[in-house]
Amino acid sequence: MNILVKNIKAIATENDPRWAQVQARDVSADGEFYYSVSSTGVYCKPSCAARLARPEHVAFHASCEDAEKAGFRACKRCKPGKPDLAETRSKIVTEICRLIEYSEQTPYLKTLANKAGLSTYHFHRVFKTITGLTPKAYSAAHRAKKVRSELGKNTTVTEAIFEAGYNSNSRFYEKSTQVLGMTPSNYRAGGKNTIIRFAIASCTLGAILVASSERGVCAIFLGGSPEKLVQDLQDAFPKAEIIGVDKDYETLVASVVGLIEAPRKGQDFIKHLPLDIRGTVFSSAYGKHCVRFQSVKK
Repeated sequence: MNILVKNIKAIATENDPRWAQVQARDVSADGEFYYSVSSTGVYCKPSCAARLARPEHVAFHASCEDAEKAGFRACKRCKPGKPDLAETRSKIVTEICRLIEYSEQTPYLKTLANKAGLSTYHFHRVFKTITGLTPKAYSAAHRAKKVRSELGKNTTVTEAIFEAGYNSNSRFYEKSTQVLGMTPSNYRAGGKNTIIRFAIASCTLGAILVASSERGVCAIFLGGSPEKLVQDLQDAFPKAEIIGVDKDYETLVASVVGLIEAPRKGQDFIKHLPLDIRGTVFSSAYGKHCVRFQSVKK
């Protein structure tokens, strides 16, 4: 390769935005494209930990098939084209989350571990690493989500409680404040006799709205525009008095978002989970910490 051609290829590579992702070993770019190295004859994922190639030796490919048609073989280090550990484990956890959601009662931990093909200890650790919750806590979060949905329908409080998977009224009422942020009857009545304060912040899932009454968190809405989230809040609680909040509350919300997301920086597991599962996980953790912060503030 003469110097002129070499320089042209190097400049073309360096000007390609994908080169910056390769230099950063950007995990989020895996699966979006692949790159080959002419001096070694292999192709890699953007996140490959191998020593960085010289830009004049690099070419980009849309798929593994394209790279192989161009005469390159898969890197034995990053194994492009094969599911990585994060994707494989997240797929297992997604299947377990669906099993929990469709079960009338929370399955035993051993049953879930057997379904995942892992030992009980290893499964529990993997599930918590990916979601931040234990299987039992995920089940509770899903029940809480379901009872809120059922109370929004034309049904009695008792029917909503049992439809959501609670064994008895008393068991639900023990946690009703934490789950609803108000009495079940007021929740079902659209927030009647309730003052609701709210704030909006940003997180990895988009915009997030957190609303609370004097009893605790009553709504956590994710995604969409801030205006849409406010409208959703008004639609959910048409009988409540909804008011904006001061800067202190907004700071509180931003602090909790930071607290929840900080441990996940650099972690590649959560992005493989479906959005609704991520929302359930995030809402559960967020609500728990928000209640804690509120109690400290008081």
